[in-house]
Amino acid sequence: MKKPYLFLLLAFAFAPTFAPPAIGADKAKKTNKGEWIQLFNGKNLEGWTPKIRYKKFGEDPAKTFRVEDGVIKVAYDGYTEFGETFGHLFYKTPFSHYRLRVEYRFLGDQLKGGPGWAFRNSGIMVHGQEPETMALDQDFPVSIEVQLLGGGGTGERTTGNLCTPGTHVFMKGELVKKHCTSSNSKTYHGEQWVTAEVEVRGNESIVHIINGEAVLKYTQPVLDATDPLAKEIVEKRKGDVALKSGTISLQSESHPVEFRKVELMVLGSR
Repeated sequence: MKKPYLFLLLAFAFAPTFAPPAIGADKAKKTNKGEWIQLFNGKNLEGWTPKIRYKKFGEDPAKTFRVEDGVIKVAYDGYTEFGETFGHLFYKTPFSHYRLRVEYRFLGDQLKGGPGWAFRNSGIMVHGQEPETMALDQDFPVSIEVQLLGGGGTGERTTGNLCTPGTHVFMKGELVKKHCTSSNSKTYHGEQWVTAEVEVRGNESIVHIINGEAVLKYTQPVLDATDPLAKEIVEKRKGDVALKSGTISLQSESHPVEFRKVELMVLGSR
């Protein structure tokens, strides 16, 4: 046997082995834990697919979600009235343990027919259901929502709040069943850019962070088995209600909003 072949055999014999890839493997395998992955390439919606209420997954005839000037725009110039056509732009890969960072801003006027509570309102959905499983007329995916709100020019209005469509969480050891919980963030008026982060650690804990400050923390996200939509998921999972992973999506709720950065860091899991 010639020495070059012997060298190759030794190299394979002592090469390190790797554990199977975790959730989000198609992206995680291209980088190391602790490095930021750019989920939005700044050019187009590659990797992202819309689900608009009353439309099939992937259909967005009014181009609610589009990329212009290097940002993801949620726009309504293709609408005459909102008609409760809530929408979500889903990333192709589910994740479990990660830190997500999004830069957003509200601008312009709310679309005619949008509900009052949706004024300068959007959100980041995490631990969400697969969009293909959503009903045609379903308004929101079963998920945990990091609610993004803009101030109205005067007064206080927190952002980085929590809403729970088809889900519950625990705070200070107690199950929280109310739909929305306010954070302790500052109010951000006007069209300024705001950085929202969410640190998700499977079923252990979730932290909302606004402009570098932790504004809300909770633990043990679970499916609400009494909610009709979540109940179907629980049944398919044979009674397991723990939310350990899921999809990520950005909302359209009748007010124009822009996202100029969407990046994710894979975290170690236990």
